[in-house]
Amino acid sequence: MPASVARVAMEQPRRYLGQLCRHFAHRLPVTLAETSGSIAFPAGTCALAAEGDVLALRIEAADPAALPGLEDVVARHLLRFAFRDPPEVSWAREAG
Repeated sequence: MPASVARVAMEQPRRYLGQLCRHFAHRLPVTLAETSGSIAFPAGTCALAAEGDVLALRIEAADPAALPGLEDVVARHLLRFAFRDPPEVSWAREAG
């Protein structure tokens, strides 16, 4: 499966992990634990983990064409929630 990762440096990554999961839980299957979560989009999944002062994101897409759209929707929502101190979200494609 095509995949990409982002390690987003930010204050309170657990807070934003929870916000993202709760937001998408209204429409999509979501799991949420204290320091990790996942969101099942129709075109793929996003795994999230709070690691110190980093929010680690990993997206797996059903096909390569879906990957940019999933990256965009996750990054846009994270930036919307963290508007007071917008983090830099930089995706790196995993070799597969």
